[in-house]
Amino acid sequence: MQNYSLFAFGGMIGPNSKIRVEAYAKALRQTLVPEHSVVLEIGTGAGFFALLAAKFGARHVYAIDPSPSVHVGRELAKANGVDDRITFMQQRSTDITLPERADIIVSDIRGVLPWFQHHIPSIVDARERLLAPGGVLIPEQDTVWAAMVHAPKLYAPHVVPWDDNAYGLDLSAARRRTTNHLHKGHIKPEQVLVEPQLIATLHYPTITDPNAQATLHWTAAQTRRAHGLSMWFDTELVPGIGYSNAPSAPHIPIYSQTFFPWTEPVDLVEGDRIAVTFRVHLMQQRYVWHWTTCVDRPDGREPKARFAQASFAADAPQVSASESNSHDDYE
Repeated sequence: MQNYSLFAFGGMIGPNSKIRVEAYAKALRQTLVPEHSVVLEIGTGAGFFALLAAKFGARHVYAIDPSPSVHVGRELAKANGVDDRITFMQQRSTDITLPERADIIVSDIRGVLPWFQHHIPSIVDARERLLAPGGVLIPEQDTVWAAMVHAPKLYAPHVVPWDDNAYGLDLSAARRRTTNHLHKGHIKPEQVLVEPQLIATLHYPTITDPNAQATLHWTAAQTRRAHGLSMWFDTELVPGIGYSNAPSAPHIPIYSQTFFPWTEPVDLVEGDRIAVTFRVHLMQQRYVWHWTTCVDRPDGREPKARFAQASFAADAPQVSASESNSHDDYE
């Protein structure tokens, strides 16, 4: 499981994260009752939002993170004169107990999408064990969207190294795998080929299932090449305060969007019918994605494209030590 470095935490509060930071600060200020509210920050890093909560008047703040950056947080709390009201703990939230329940739990332990590592199970656990009755979760809700995109620059690294080599080598076995690799990538509004459709709404005061599935349907309205799909989320931290990493929203570089490549690009024409099913499942501490795509012609002839893809298929196959060494018995 990934622990971020202190350098990485700095990137999360710097200029590339200004929209996010300002929204969280506004949500905290609006929700917090000075001299009364107890705040728990999950994924505190060096304690930036914990420091803000204390500055805004929280009675006490519990700042939790498995990273050693929490020790720097203690220094920052002392430098800002709030060390008597912040308790830093280098642990996972699922492993702690608190002397009191929190009135506000604030977190951003998502990745580019909300389905990331232990995010959802951690929020469910904290809500049940650590949040006071009537307490507030920040964020309250994430809404996830997807659309087909024209993205030749994002697609090229999946195929060009294996397709274009100067030595006549057949590298197709690698290419078949790398088109299953999903990754972060910025999409501009003009690259979105269809109206975005809803994948899921994650309402954190009630969510229990860390997994999700959705089937989306589109009819192509233009003739253009599609390279795959892009996914993003809108967040509502508290009612009326939030932000979006949609292609049409102001760009937030720490998020961008998630790109799901297709096995091959597809030249869409007006009237093509596209169906895509997404499935995401938490396997231990890692999410596994499946995305299947059907592109049917408007005249009902044979399908234009059928793809069945999975994130685990991007990995090199695991072999036993005996298999690995089977060709090593030479002098």
